[in-house]
Amino acid sequence: MYQERRRATHIAASAAGFLQRRARRLSGVGLALGTLFFAAALTPSLVPRTSLTQGVLAGACFAAGYGLGVWSRWLWAYLGLRVPTERASHITNTLIAAGCLSVVIACLWRAAEWQNSIRAVMGMTPITSVHPIQVCLIALATFVSLLALARLFGLAVGFMAGRASRFVPRRIANVVGVSVAVVLVWSLASGVFFRVAFRVLDTSFRARDALLEPERPQPVETVRTGSPASLVRWSELGRAGREFVASGPRAAEIGALSGRPAKEPIRVYVGLRAADTAQERAQLALAELKRVGAFDRSVLVVITPTGTGWIDPSAMSAVEYLHHGDIASAALQYSYLSSPLSLLVQPEYGSEAARALFAEIYGHWITLPRDRRPRLYVHGLSLGAMHSESSIELFELIGDPINGALWSGPPFGSRFWRSVTDGRNPGSPAWLPEFREGRFVRFMNQRGARVPADAPWGPMRVVYLQYASDAVTFFEYRAFYRSPAWLESPSGPDVSPQLRWLPVVTALQLTLDMAMATRPPIGYGHVYAPQHYVDAWSAVTGVPDWSPEALATLKRHLAEVAARAMEDDGSDEGAYRNRGG
Repeated sequence: MYQERRRATHIAASAAGFLQRRARRLSGVGLALGTLFFAAALTPSLVPRTSLTQGVLAGACFAAGYGLGVWSRWLWAYLGLRVPTERASHITNTLIAAGCLSVVIACLWRAAEWQNSIRAVMGMTPITSVHPIQVCLIALATFVSLLALARLFGLAVGFMAGRASRFVPRRIANVVGVSVAVVLVWSLASGVFFRVAFRVLDTSFRARDALLEPERPQPVETVRTGSPASLVRWSELGRAGREFVASGPRAAEIGALSGRPAKEPIRVYVGLRAADTAQERAQLALAELKRVGAFDRSVLVVITPTGTGWIDPSAMSAVEYLHHGDIASAALQYSYLSSPLSLLVQPEYGSEAARALFAEIYGHWITLPRDRRPRLYVHGLSLGAMHSESSIELFELIGDPINGALWSGPPFGSRFWRSVTDGRNPGSPAWLPEFREGRFVRFMNQRGARVPADAPWGPMRVVYLQYASDAVTFFEYRAFYRSPAWLESPSGPDVSPQLRWLPVVTALQLTLDMAMATRPPIGYGHVYAPQHYVDAWSAVTGVPDWSPEALATLKRHLAEVAARAMEDDGSDEGAYRNRGG
């Protein structure tokens, strides 16, 4: 027993000595900057956070601040400036640690208030605590993990530099060491980790896409894609395609709500398995549109889905009701992967598929008599909006323009959206711009557009539906070193009034917000509400036969349908919304 106690005491003393030596190696400047970054990470951004996400963010921000502090200390010594003695450094670090602890406690005490400032503008129930102990433990684990990776990289740099110093001067050897280590790490990551991860994810998404859901039996109506009469087999539609074709309002439902005669909406979808190339799938889609008589309808919508092939049911149901079912729509799947993964590993596929489908349909559409062809529109959500943008060559539309476009939640990388936003009228906010007289492009959010509804349109109408709280739209890399334009006063109606720009930290917050953009309630973040689609489609397509009272009834009905769909999909609302990637 005595020997066991002695051994335990020795182990504890050794561990304490090890931790003390490690603590002395920590940078005081790094601790100070890391703590400031940690505290800043607790401040509000665009969407609410859980304890887990708050802890990961705080830990990553602490690591970023600590890294900047270590780099500044290295630069100080590299320039040959005076370095404090070890005793002075120890005293300074102790004082810094005490100050850091005070800052952390004060900011954790206010963290719930900051999170509630976001929840309040989104109509969410306030929280009483952010669970500070849990947040700190997760942040510590995140910081230690990132610190270990950084030190492992440092060892690789030192090893490579040591080898190179045998042949070149030391400073050149250091550059060589850093360069070789970066190339080595990137090669291992992209060649091994990313490749294996992509194969696993691709196999998983492919299997899920092929899974036939028993709750969606093959349609028997000859006008529906996937029916026995269809040119596209039911199994070739993919999971998202079968969901799109099998869902949506029927003529009886539309007529019952509007009180007017209605037609059965036409939905055409071609999955990845239907043909080998995007061009062949686009030709198949055109043939299917002709087969079902889509060009005899009043409205035709060319849809570009999200990465998984998903199409927002709120968007299409809204426009189908507004036009009493006298409408056809067509979409082409270009990926199995979620939008972020699709954008990362195959960014050109979506644009290629969107362009192929639009070119096929537009090429046939312009051959039809102008007084007997449908009005032609394009639509896309999120990544679909960006690819839909790229599918149109404006110069080819000058002689025979399409009727318009509705793009919702455009990603920050959308070129046309960025160009119009940057060229907005002076005085209009970046989160809801005005572009010239509003005859070509208008922006809408939860409260509609800044341009009056009765303002005249030009021959083609383009509407961007976007929320100020959507980080997918408003993320920008420059937020690392300067305040984004959308943060200028006045801020958006769904943005916390306590949100402030902070160097580096705000960009990291927005990065997390993009990953969490589908978690807020419907009508905020990256979750677009059917009632807002009603307003947007009304502006794009024009619906003079709907009274304000009838539109209000339609909005309530679609909101109830969306709520029921979320409940049927599970208690977690994000499960329903995340299908769009």
